[in-house]
Amino acid sequence: MTRLTHVKQGPYAPPVAVRELTAVSADGTRLHVETHGPQDAPAVVLVHGWTCSTAYWAAQVRELAADHRVVVYDQRGHGRSPAFATCGADALADDLEAVLAATLAPGEKAVLAGHSMGGMTLMAAAGRPGFREHAAAVLLCSTGSSRLVAESLVVPMRPGRVRSWLTRQVLGSRAPLGPVTPVARRILKYATMGPGASPVMVEACARIVHACPARVRHAWSHVLASLDLDHGVRELTVPTAVVVGTADRMTPPVHARALAAALPDCVGVSELTGVGHMAPVEAPEAVTARIRGLAAAYVRVERDELEEAGA
Repeated sequence: MTRLTHVKQGPYAPPVAVRELTAVSADGTRLHVETHGPQDAPAVVLVHGWTCSTAYWAAQVRELAADHRVVVYDQRGHGRSPAFATCGADALADDLEAVLAATLAPGEKAVLAGHSMGGMTLMAAAGRPGFREHAAAVLLCSTGSSRLVAESLVVPMRPGRVRSWLTRQVLGSRAPLGPVTPVARRILKYATMGPGASPVMVEACARIVHACPARVRHAWSHVLASLDLDHGVRELTVPTAVVVGTADRMTPPVHARALAAALPDCVGVSELTGVGHMAPVEAPEAVTARIRGLAAAYVRVERDELEEAGA
């Protein structure tokens, strides 16, 4: 079972779930799922990124669960979801469809928000029947659809083959990250967070990322290095908002701008000044507000229409 290490108190401490359940994906992978908030409230599904877990969304869950039903789950191999032999975009899409089927009523709509690999999950699933049945609106946060290694700024040198090769070595390392030390925090902050990220934010991210097993981190790094989901972006026909930090080295703003240009129904791009790749942790209020706004604009309207039709 994957180690769970996260902060125990403060805004980044994961709240206690109303319900825990297991969703079974197409290939038998068992996914840890949690729901938070009132059962009859508008639904929001949050999908975390590479090396993270449900704990990553703690700040959003805590705020949104006051008046939304919030669904979070651990991607395969992450958090409390066991690793499985299959890694790839199709597996991510399968897993999301399984979670939606296990947590939402037939035809029920939700805002789907994905960070980093979580956003890629939404792009991979965009053409799936389960996605189209349940997606009212989407938030793509700190993510991209292709050229992830080529555009990465983690290695501080000119773009080209040498930088891409070095980036693959860094991100695809098989070495265990070990304990969260002062040096480890500095490295993590440089690679994934903006210069203004507080020690509390860095500590929260470090504990979550360091809990991801090295073999899982390595396996998914290979998937991300060759990922091409440009076709999935064009299939995201629901209203979709994009959020990125201006200091994001992992998926810099060039990705957000490309997504906005390709999306059939882009409802805004938010570039958060000085924020790095970990926007939901570094700028929790801004990310939560964007999710809340999408739910108010698209999920509540659909609920009202259903009530009027019933009347």
